[in-house]
Order: sequence, then C-alpha cells, then structure tokens
Amino acid sequence: MPTPQAATHAVHNQPPPPGPFDLWADDIGLRDALAREGADAFAAHIATYAALAGGELLRLADDAHRDRPRLKTHDAYGRRLDRVEFNAAYHAVMDAAISHGVAGLSWAQPQPGAQVARAALSYLHYQAEPGSSCPLTMTHAAVPVLRQAPALGAWADKACAFAYDGRDVPMADKRGVTLGMGMTEKQGGSDVRANTTRATALGADGEYALVGHKWFFSAPMSDGFLVLAQAAGGLTCFLLPRWMPDGQRNRFRLMRLKDKLGDWSNASSEVEFDDAWAYRIGDEGRGVPTILQMVMLTRLDCMLGSAGLMRMALRQAVHHARHRSAFGKRLVEQPLMRSVLADLALEAEAATALAMRVAGAVDRAPHDPHEAALARIATAIGKYWICKRAPGFINEAQECLGGIGYIEETLLPRLYRQAPLNSIWEGCGNIQCLDVLRALAREPETGAALRAEWQAAAGLNAHFDAALQAGMAMLAAGSDETGARAFVERLALLLQGAALLGARHPLARDWCAARLGPAHAATYGSLPAGIDIDTALDRLAATA
Repeated sequence: MPTPQAATHAVHNQPPPPGPFDLWADDIGLRDALAREGADAFAAHIATYAALAGGELLRLADDAHRDRPRLKTHDAYGRRLDRVEFNAAYHAVMDAAISHGVAGLSWAQPQPGAQVARAALSYLHYQAEPGSSCPLTMTHAAVPVLRQAPALGAWADKACAFAYDGRDVPMADKRGVTLGMGMTEKQGGSDVRANTTRATALGADGEYALVGHKWFFSAPMSDGFLVLAQAAGGLTCFLLPRWMPDGQRNRFRLMRLKDKLGDWSNASSEVEFDDAWAYRIGDEGRGVPTILQMVMLTRLDCMLGSAGLMRMALRQAVHHARHRSAFGKRLVEQPLMRSVLADLALEAEAATALAMRVAGAVDRAPHDPHEAALARIATAIGKYWICKRAPGFINEAQECLGGIGYIEETLLPRLYRQAPLNSIWEGCGNIQCLDVLRALAREPETGAALRAEWQAAAGLNAHFDAALQAGMAMLAAGSDETGARAFVERLALLLQGAALLGARHPLARDWCAARLGPAHAATYGSLPAGIDIDTALDRLAATA
C-alpha cells in the first residue's frame, strides 16, 4: 500500500501578491501637492490615470520589460529598415499614456496648473512602466523647441496630440508622433561642444545634410529626433525625421541597440548619419541655448521619475511588512522595521514635495520672475539630489522583503535596475553640480530665488533655522568645483525642508530633525529620538 504523500509544500506566513494599487488614493503627498501647486482642476483626470497605472499598466509592464525591443536592420530582400520592434504590451502602454496626456497635456490644455498636472501624470506613469517614460518625456519636452521653428508647427501639434501611432510611416500619415534625441557622441559625452557630426546647408532654407554619428540615440523608434551638429556657424539644433518630406526613408543607419543594465522596455541605440536630411531649429551656433528648454523639462522628469520609483518601492515594502510575521509579530509591528519604514516614508514624501514644487515653478515661470529663476536652479539641484537618493532607497526597500526582494518575480529588482538611470541621463551628477555653480555665477536672480524660498520657511522649525543660517553663509561664499557636491547637497536639503515646512506638511518637523538636525545618520532607520513614527506610517495606511 503506497505511503501517503507528505504535505511538504504548505505555504503560510507569506504576503498575498501585491496590487493592483490605486496610486492616487494611497498617496496623500501627491494629492496635497497637486492642490498646493494649483492643479486641483485636473484631480479627477489624474485620479483616473492613477488607477489605470497601478492596475492594467503595471500588468502590461511585465511583458513590455521582459520582452526586450529588437533591432531589424533589413527586410528579407536586403532593403534597409532600421526599425525597432516591440512587444504589443509596450504599444498598449504608450497608447494609454499618450491618450491620457502624459506627453501632451501641458501643451494641449495650456491653463494654470497644466504643467503640474502633467508632472503628476509622469510621476504616476513612472511607477508603472518607467522605460516608456523616456519617449514620453522627450516628446513632451521637445514641443517648445519645435515651436521655435514655424515650419515645424505640424510636428509640434502632433507631438501634443492625445493620439499614439506606433507605425513606421511618414509624419504626414499620423495623428500623433513621438520624439527622440541625439546629443551624445563617443568622443565628447556631456561635452556636446566636442561633437563632430557635420551639418551642410542644402539649397532650401533651413534644410541640411548631416554626416556623423551619435553614441546615444534615445528612443530610435520615434518619428523624429532633436540632434546637435556642427554647421558653418557652430553647434546647431536640428529636427531629423525618420522619413524625409518626399516620403523616402531618411539616410541614417541604426548600428545596434544598447545592452543596458535596466530600462529594458525602452530602446537606446547608436546611429550613423549618411547625408541624413534635417531641418534647422534656431540660428546656427545656437544649438545649446535652443535645446536648453527641452533639457530643463527632461531633468524635471528625472526627479519626478526617481520620486515615483521611491514611492512604488516603499509601497512594496509596506505591503510585505503588513503581511509577514517574524519573532511573534508582524514585521510592521517590529520597532526596528517601523523605524526603517518611517525613515523611507520621510524620504519619499520629501522627494515628491520638492519635485512637485519645481513643477509648480515651471508652470508659473512664464509669468513670474521668481518662479522662473527658481525653476532654473532648482531643476538642477533637485535632479542631482533626488536621483542620487533613489538607488540606495530602493535597496533598503528590498531589504525589507529579505531574500524575496532580490527575486525577479517581485517588482523590486526591476525598480533597482531602473534607479541609477535618472542620475545618469540628462547629465550625470557632476554636470548638475557644475550647472548649479554656473547659474549662481552668471544669473544672480537664481541665488536670490533660493534665498527667498528658504526664508519663506524661516521661524517654523529650529533645525531648519540653524541649517538656514549656515546655508545663507555658504551660498554667499559660493563653492569651487571640488566642493560642489557637498554644496549642492546642502542646497537640496534646504529646498526640501522649505517645501515641507511651507506646505505645513505633517512630516516636516520629523524630516527636519532627521535630515537637518545634529543626530542625522547615513543609513535609513537611524532616526533620532522623538520622531513620530506612527504619523509617518499612518500616511501609508491606504497601501494594501
């Protein structure tokens, strides 16, 4: 008689699969920031997208990320295609994002708060499928650059459209288009003035032929690309379309797709231009100033994306801690775990508050000199600091899950691979610090904007006031390049403190004690005495 099979695989004390999440309902900080920065009129629209992002898009992201893009250089008969093919899930994600305005809302509905609302959509989308945020961000940021050239009005209009069309066909046959970017070359990296790609003027006004290469050609599946090349008058900005105006394929060759650490759902490539047709934007020699507005907007999305990654990682950690027990208690009841989770909550809330404050400054910049100056300097400061904090934050969230946090079936390995990208893309940390030093030296209104922002929070917290006094002296003295990182870090902390205190944020006092006070420690969970852990964790109560 056979021996009954032993029940060796009983599963207990394991959390249920996380999600779907309502990324609006469980993020009090986002809801408060939206109201504070003047975008309450868009709340219902954003809430709708938040539910979609935390459910269907998060599910689609699994296939979009797992099934990486593939480069198809030729068809079966030897004709060049230079086409990137994607899983259907990627196209579904892009369609949902563009149809809800992740790329175009701020331009299609230009009213007060529109930039803040689009920033919120970007923050939410990044939590669901960050790879597709690359073409979404560049499409959004390219619009004000394209509008500098009246002849490219149709391109700008279609970049704003709430219509996604993933077909590889000429722009004239599409209701909506996406944009990529080509700035970096092998020999120059961030030093774009060292670019060697040459642009030769053709007979028609504004038309050029480009010969050269790009070491990073972002989102090569896009319909058009903003690129920098050396014309007779110096470094110049161009729109280089996938298809030429005569309906022929443009003369560029995709050499390979980059094999990246993360960001697997998105394609990045190397490209060579062989008399590729391009249209000039701005004057010859003014390439960097022409494209700067795009760069400021993409850097804003870097900090929004990092804040979003933090929020999703925290959500995963809290879910696990609420359903897993150890040593006779749920993890969320264990004092040390509570301290870690509360510290992560402080960091995530501060990242969101600062990113949305900068979005508000960008929104009001066209009509408010203070906000314009603040947007100019705070974009670089916030991009440096928030993006630097994300990888360590997500690793700490992984630790909250233990070994399973390192397993691919959970979301955290994907978030962890994605986390370093935002500190690299659109200028690494050193570039951001140099930009801050340059702005303070050449645009004194940026320093005045920082002082005004800080002083608005003076007298609200003793730790902040002490740091403010030191910060004012530091800002007056300035910094050389050697000390630029410590200098910018301090500027960022003061901006975060001012954003939280100015908002009367419930965690502002504890954040100031933990980040600006004398007991500040380097690792998460090393909170000073007196921190109200219950309040920090209570704000996460809606997280399933």
